[in-house]
Amino acid sequence: MNKKIKKIIIKKNKSKIVCLTAYSKSVAKILDKFCDIILVGDSMANVLYGHKNTHKLSLDNMIQHTFSVRLGVKKSLLVVDMPKGTYNNPKLAKKNAKLIINKTKCDAVKLENNKNNHKIIKVLIKEGIPVMGHIGYTPQYKKKFRIEGATQKEAESLLKEAKLIEKSGAFSIVLECLSPQAAKMISDKIKIPTIGIGSSSHCDGQILVTDDMLGLSGFYPKFVKKYANINRIIEKAVKKYTREVKLKKFPSKTNNLNG
Repeated sequence: MNKKIKKIIIKKNKSKIVCLTAYSKSVAKILDKFCDIILVGDSMANVLYGHKNTHKLSLDNMIQHTFSVRLGVKKSLLVVDMPKGTYNNPKLAKKNAKLIINKTKCDAVKLENNKNNHKIIKVLIKEGIPVMGHIGYTPQYKKKFRIEGATQKEAESLLKEAKLIEKSGAFSIVLECLSPQAAKMISDKIKIPTIGIGSSSHCDGQILVTDDMLGLSGFYPKFVKKYANINRIIEKAVKKYTREVKLKKFPSKTNNLNG
């Protein structure tokens, strides 16, 4: 087992796991100083490409961005989302997961669950491909957003899903938009770490889309805390640059290459 993955697993019930998304070397290099896991998420479909959902993101998109992110990552565990349609069956999943790992040198892939994907996870694990699971709100499969696990019946169903994913060999599992009760029950009853997004502090770790928490994306659901407003900083810098260009203050003599 990958040493970085072992470090993540032993954090269960000991220390919180810090995760964020990255789509480029420059951002990844900063995150790598602080994060345990960096995810090249299919959220780039919304954040970078302006799509309404993640459904049309290509495998080439993921590979190109992951290649860039890999250049900025030394310490963190690098995980890559497998895009919708790239793991519809075991044969296809195996082919595409190997392609992602061989081309990007990432540490693991992540699959969203659709009740049966634990079977595909099992196949990938047998091939030596580390996998992170994902249950609750799974954007690749569910059109309507809602909090899951609010009832005891729903929570039990989610726990069953999580246990199947654990049994299949996944090293961790993302819990997206689960009720606090469901998140706690699952985190308490499975041995692999849970990574929450909108699923309370009961999870073993937390993940957010970096562009959301930095105030870049314009997407701010309740579960996102905005730690900065980079939009305003960029706007201020561009405004100053525009003014200096128009007033012929930039470039100045100090910016001339010939001195």
